Amino acid sequence: MKKPFVAPSVLAADFSRLDAAAAEIDASGAEWTHLDVMDGHFVPNLTFGPKMVKDLRPHSRSVFDVHLMVSNPGDLFGPFAQAGADYITFHAEAAVHIHRLLQAVRDLGKKPGISIVPSTPVSAIEEVLPVLDLVLVMTVNPGFGGQALIGECLEKVKKLVRIREELGLSFLISVDGGVNPSTAAKVREAGVDVMVAGEAFFKAQDKKALVALLKG
Repeated sequence: MKKPFVAPSVLAADFSRLDAAAAEIDASGAEWTHLDVMDGHFVPNLTFGPKMVKDLRPHSRSVFDVHLMVSNPGDLFGPFAQAGADYITFHAEAAVHIHRLLQAVRDLGKKPGISIVPSTPVSAIEEVLPVLDLVLVMTVNPGFGGQALIGECLEKVKKLVRIREELGLSFLISVDGGVNPSTAAKVREAGVDVMVAGEAFFKAQDKKALVALLKG
């Protein structure tokens, strides 16, 4: 089985030292950087906008997955595409015309992703699985870091793996929330391609060892 990519979430980093955080991610062997954009409306927290991503981009070699936890995601596709996002992931719960929005991301030359919160079933996004590049399964209720993984959400990962195989699709499956050394094995066993880790990564003394442990 192919080892998953690890995507440290800068939500857990020291915002006054984000260039150092980017260097730590690059040095650790992690391939992606997860960038949580929160608007204080769709989720009860505020983080950062496209300028931060643009400023961080020259300091990092990794893939940038911008995760839009916002109420009107389409309004931000252009600014984050210009800022240097590689993937632009938005929430199914925040959109009516999901197919149109996925195409809008692709038209900007970026890879579109869909995220679902713990209460949203896979069936809500089945119709658009053939036209996206990433499914982000939230294993905590979004808005804050440091929460415990909701184990039942991993059943959604397993279902997505089955659907992908049955339909011959190629989208990646990511998990975000409560990923740490004690949960990594069951997350990997569910079949994920990308593991988002926030506090577990930035609190680790040996980040390279942590990434290796998460990958298994």
